[in-house]
Amino acid sequence: MAFLPLTIEEMHDRGWYYPDFVVVTGDAYVDHPSFGTSIISRVLEAEGFHVCIVSQPQSDSDLMRFGKPRYGFFVSGGNIDSMVAHYTAAKRRRSEDAYSAGGKAGLRPDRATIVYCERIRRVYGDVPIVIGGLEASLRRFAHYDYWDDAIRPSILQDSKADILTYGMGELQTIEIASRLRKGESVRSIRDVRGTCVMIPTSEYTPRACAECPSLSAVREDKAQYAISCRIQQDEQDDVRGKTVIQRHGDAILVQNPPMPPLSTAQLDRVYELPYERRWHPSYDALGGVPGLEEVQFSITHNRGCFGACNFCSLAFHQGRRIACRSEDSVVREAEKLIAMPEFKGYIHDVGGPTANFRSTSCKKQLQSGLCKGKKCLAPRPCAALEADHSEYLHMLRRLRALPGVKKVFVRSGIRFDYLLCDSDETFFKELVKHHISGQLKVAPEHCSKAVLAAMGKPPIETYRRFQKRFYELTQSIGKKQYLVPYLMSSHPGSTMRDAIELSLFLKKEGLHPEQVQDFYPTPGTISTCMFYTELDPYTMQPIYVPKTPKEKAEQRALLQYFKPENRAVVLRALRAAGRTDLIGNGPQCLIKDDRPKTVRDTRSRGGVAAKNKKRKR
Repeated sequence: MAFLPLTIEEMHDRGWYYPDFVVVTGDAYVDHPSFGTSIISRVLEAEGFHVCIVSQPQSDSDLMRFGKPRYGFFVSGGNIDSMVAHYTAAKRRRSEDAYSAGGKAGLRPDRATIVYCERIRRVYGDVPIVIGGLEASLRRFAHYDYWDDAIRPSILQDSKADILTYGMGELQTIEIASRLRKGESVRSIRDVRGTCVMIPTSEYTPRACAECPSLSAVREDKAQYAISCRIQQDEQDDVRGKTVIQRHGDAILVQNPPMPPLSTAQLDRVYELPYERRWHPSYDALGGVPGLEEVQFSITHNRGCFGACNFCSLAFHQGRRIACRSEDSVVREAEKLIAMPEFKGYIHDVGGPTANFRSTSCKKQLQSGLCKGKKCLAPRPCAALEADHSEYLHMLRRLRALPGVKKVFVRSGIRFDYLLCDSDETFFKELVKHHISGQLKVAPEHCSKAVLAAMGKPPIETYRRFQKRFYELTQSIGKKQYLVPYLMSSHPGSTMRDAIELSLFLKKEGLHPEQVQDFYPTPGTISTCMFYTELDPYTMQPIYVPKTPKEKAEQRALLQYFKPENRAVVLRALRAAGRTDLIGNGPQCLIKDDRPKTVRDTRSRGGVAAKNKKRKR
């Protein structure tokens, strides 16, 4: 079998008697480069290690399946945070898990990384444990936990793991594994970039660093928590980022500076490892793993995002500097897809965190790093920004020219404000003509100036310019194509007045969004810091935060005011906001007044009589 061993029989079939490393994951085992477990496992294999996988262990015996590994365990909660996998923004339990076989929920525990590490310690004692993946990466410092509604310590302390890798992790993993193979103690591996370690205060040697307020300080004072978050975000840069420390009682969390992004050659190598691009055959009878369907015939060409929206964790996890694969590597992957019997001629996406980022936002960041406390695109594009789609366009042309390819789509998110900065419209024109499946999803997120500023997004006028030009280009080629805007309700900064403003915007534009995303306070984002502290960490000024279930439900319903089931909530919200002028049959009204005409007339006459009586007085 080409899959890495998932059972003891598969390990013996390879002629192995023990593993060098066991990789434990909260996901089902899918051997595809969109799954972090698969990447890390294949990277270790390429370095000559025997790697076995324990997927969604249900008991201690599952973790003991291969025996004690020669060098240690790598542990991940899965592709997404286990709490996000389990609960909606309203904290309701999800009925499905896209990363489990058959979509079955409940196959991973809450706080999976912590639980798996506790079980490994119980079974094997002092074996080396390295944690990574999104759950560990975003919880590496003391952090606000939405589900506990409290500050939790670093996941490194809670899990009692030896090392935490943050970011994508390939280079960290190789260095740690190589040093363990050479016989180095895991406790002496404290200097790897892109990692965190917990050091007893008595063993800590002072060094030049940025120090966050301590665990006790951020628990006692929300302003201290906001300061801590700002420091962590500002030092997330592989060029100028410092070592960051945070005291946790009698120990000190040490975050070494970020690992530089992979070079093009290194990224090519990672994505051209021998992935099966399928779920493990043991899941066939269960219907497979739903999470694979969206990505099986998609290609990742980049990493990182200098857009750095405040509600998104990508900049804190992957970094803001862009890393890209070569065109040739992407084409070779497309040829592998074409050769698969299930391929129907459609490459579903050629993207990454942001599809149309193919280079650094400016050249100076290569020597100086990205600007601290500033964004490349918001509130307006930086004067130093270099917008160029020529290489991305050339790659898309090569892909759609391949024999066996009918269509190449771009679905993973176009940053429309960056696209507008490119003076050459060739990419925009070919995007509209060749790479849209009738709808293009883009993310204005809101229309209110105050809310967009809190989100770190450009003003709505930028979206309007993009929208106007998109429909002009669509009309010029005789197609009917549409923009589908992503929208978010209840983000910090959004008052009821802002929610109503967004509803009026949707009505004016003739938009009826079927899906609306409630703001979800996930670990590691600036917006989550705002949600908890009600402060902007960069200005330390108060910011309004909708928190009660009632107000969140009202803001969400206003974005879908046209749905009959939302009528009662929308009426309540408009009346409470003093906007009864939006209830009625006029062209500006959001919702009809369906009371009998006599009641409306009586109310109206009563109102006029009261006004006249007041004037006489």
